[in-house]
Amino acid sequence: MDWTEITAKVPTDKTDEAAAIANMTVPYGIYIEDYTNLEADAEEIAHIDLIDDELVAKDRTHSIIHMYIAESDNAVEAVSYLKERFNACGIDNEINCVLVDDNDWNENWKKYFKAFEIGEKLAICPSWEKYDNRDNRTVISLDPGAAFGTGSHATTSLCLEVLERNVTNDTTVLDIGTGSGILAIAADLLGAKSSIGVDIDAQSVKTAIANAEINGVTQKTEFIVGDLADKISGKYDIVCANIVADVVIRLFDNVADFMKDDGILIVSGIIDMRAHEVEAAAIEHGFKINESLTREEWHAYVLVIGEPKPYRVRLSND
Repeated sequence: MDWTEITAKVPTDKTDEAAAIANMTVPYGIYIEDYTNLEADAEEIAHIDLIDDELVAKDRTHSIIHMYIAESDNAVEAVSYLKERFNACGIDNEINCVLVDDNDWNENWKKYFKAFEIGEKLAICPSWEKYDNRDNRTVISLDPGAAFGTGSHATTSLCLEVLERNVTNDTTVLDIGTGSGILAIAADLLGAKSSIGVDIDAQSVKTAIANAEINGVTQKTEFIVGDLADKISGKYDIVCANIVADVVIRLFDNVADFMKDDGILIVSGIIDMRAHEVEAAAIEHGFKINESLTREEWHAYVLVIGEPKPYRVRLSND
């Protein structure tokens, strides 16, 4: 299986700050090359004072942060996140991408994906584990594979919490940029009438279909390959778009065509430095902010057309 290795070269005095951003951006962890204290580290850790000339010649003024992302995930979006955040924080950076092959990678990361709870009603459980549902939660059994969306990332968990408060038995849901299918499947398990998910990546759609089968919701869930809503018809009670700021802004051009008069639009995946830009674009296109949510450095919004519903701002890390 092919993976994309993203490397970010940053000044050593910005390593910790850059590493925090990198950890927030990619789902599979990072490692750092930093030779600033090479001699001292070699003595303390390896108990040697003779160091290979190649190591001695390494750049001491910069560190390199290595990140990995599945090829079928959108590496361009990950790089966009990194550049946006680094530049906003004044971190000089040089970012490169290369393809790597690691047949064991997809299995190895599974040991880090464990069952967890979201909001008041939901629990996410890997499909290969059992969940002790003592609180009678709605359990989403998930094998995300290479698709984005385990529910653990702030952008996804915010969307899930909005869904659990808004889905009823009459709700129809459109999930744009569905990834693993987690939002559409969650809506169905919460009792939605039907849902449809669309993603530009065919592998993500394949994963989402498999996850729908695992959760027994294939009868009321459909997943299709498409760019945003170009293959969608009809109007929906809830439209979700957990993507990136640039794509959310582009979506505003016609997403209202797919919303019922009293429908809501949930947008997420918005890094803090782009939040005001997204807010301004939403208002410019006739939306009103019904609810604003933040977690860590990410923003999500519940948008409506017309008069807002009872408004609440939630600032949470729980």
